[in-house]
Amino acid sequence: MKSAIIASTSTIHNGNYLEYLFETLEAHFKNTKELLFIPYARPSGITYDEYTAIAKKAFEKLKIKVIGLHQFDNPINAIKNAEGIFTGGGNTFVLVNKLYENKLILPLKTAIENGTPYLGSSAGSNICGLTMQTTNDMPIVYPPSFQTLGVVPFNINPHYLDPIEGSTHMGETREIRIKEFHKFNSHPVIGLREGSWIEVNNNNIFLRGDLDARLFEQNKAPYEIEKNTDLGFIR
Repeated sequence: MKSAIIASTSTIHNGNYLEYLFETLEAHFKNTKELLFIPYARPSGITYDEYTAIAKKAFEKLKIKVIGLHQFDNPINAIKNAEGIFTGGGNTFVLVNKLYENKLILPLKTAIENGTPYLGSSAGSNICGLTMQTTNDMPIVYPPSFQTLGVVPFNINPHYLDPIEGSTHMGETREIRIKEFHKFNSHPVIGLREGSWIEVNNNNIFLRGDLDARLFEQNKAPYEIEKNTDLGFIR
């Protein structure tokens, strides 16, 4: 029975790391005493130890011990034996490349499908889609494949930003980028705004948080999905 929280971000404006999710995470990880943290995405290039320390500090408030995946000699067994798993944000290319390098894509997918509670934020949420191709990150390394976990039957664009009326920014909007994706790919894409998350409970998938999301489907105009909507219709 799959159980996953797929969050757009780890931190919302003026908040502490994961603080806005604490109530949800307390229930989600209620049977987890030790949480396995995957620090591979390395935001700003920080070390695995530095990143794990950030996760540890947050989960201390929930009385959950955190240990970094990099601390294990056998990461595959660590995934298989984990009580709960958290993949933090950062660069999705770096994260996916390392997961493939350590042959962890299939073990991680299997663990989630077998019921190990999972939390992803940002890059850790990108990998829950069918592919990582709707990430916002720069391709600073080259993973062997863009295929990811397929925890949900669509792609995710975390940190989704709406066009700002009157902005002088001349670059492409997120909506334009996703439309470009759909010129070559058919996967639906959820634009997940800051402070929102996707809750997976077996085959039930719901949009949670305070904000609506934006759904992009190939050859259709994008439209808004209200919070608390059952996303099971997206295929």
